[in-house]
Amino acid sequence: MKKTVSEVLADIGADASKRLLPWFERANVPYPPPQRLALLGFKAEKRLELWAETDASWTRIRSYPILAASGVVGPKLREGDHQVPEGIYRLNFLNPNSRFHLSMQINYPNDYDRRQAAQEQRTNLGGEIFIHGKAVSVGCLAIGDEAIEELFVLVATIGMDKVTVILAPQQDMQTVDISAPVRPWVPALYADIFFRFPFSMISFQ
Repeated sequence: MKKTVSEVLADIGADASKRLLPWFERANVPYPPPQRLALLGFKAEKRLELWAETDASWTRIRSYPILAASGVVGPKLREGDHQVPEGIYRLNFLNPNSRFHLSMQINYPNDYDRRQAAQEQRTNLGGEIFIHGKAVSVGCLAIGDEAIEELFVLVATIGMDKVTVILAPQQDMQTVDISAPVRPWVPALYADIFFRFPFSMISFQ
């Protein structure tokens, strides 16, 4: 039987919140956070970080290992290239009936992806990119069941409109290797990833 988001929250919300609350307390951030959240995915490091904004200041709450993700450094260009996208995204769907336990859909391709594809006359860009549970994935980010429960409950509680998802090739954006042949717009994309957000987060050690 299919579940609704509300039913998932009723089933696992208390347990997931109980696991996540100590991380917010250690960061001295209210739970749930009153303003915005950011999910930062670093492809090379295979890490997804949770950040919260309070009073115009961003605080890292915790990080989750990415248990499975296919592809290499570089943006997603087409259906079937097995690439995890790179860029600044939002969430547009919470799936309480995922075959990967639970999942949250990223709005790839976004407007930027579509513009670049149109300029290069690329079609069939692919889609259905999710952050999800379990430990297998092709083109998505698998973070395990407990991790997706925590994030699913948190996002459902505060609202998808308050969440930014940033997918970066690696943590240190200033040393990304773009010496190999790349699309001419990729350096600008990486600059956009670096400068459009408070990327003291990216250089966090």
